Amino acid sequence: MKAQERTSIPKKEKIERKYYLVDATGKPLGRLASNVAKVLFGKTKACWVPFLETGDYVIITNAEKVRLTGKKLTDKLYRRHSGYIGGLKTITAAELLQKSPETVIREAVKGMLPKNTMGRKIMKNIKIYRGADHPHAAQKPIPLDFD
Repeated sequence: MKAQERTSIPKKEKIERKYYLVDATGKPLGRLASNVAKVLFGKTKACWVPFLETGDYVIITNAEKVRLTGKKLTDKLYRRHSGYIGGLKTITAAELLQKSPETVIREAVKGMLPKNTMGRKIMKNIKIYRGADHPHAAQKPIPLDFD
């Protein structure tokens, strides 16, 4: 009988983390968010384990040019609550895209990550910018295209 081989667990210090650059121009919001969530979570790497943060950093540019299909611009609602009675605030996707396009992408990606401490930690590895400029040139981000 052959001895059972063990799966190796990567050491935290040995996990190599890269910076990726994603251009959101004309990309559907859901597809963009799901692909970015996979990279952030580390699912695209061979060393992925569910209990370690193995993902990479993602920089998203041109957030205001992301595309919402169908009637989502008028029908999709973003809600938040102040904690007080009657404190529900509602805003449509069109209004939020005009006011803060970074929030639209951040909320979509956040919804596709685990709802625990790991998910909150991973959300710190995403940087979203309204225009094409970003201050991360020193990290030499690798352009990433999901098509």
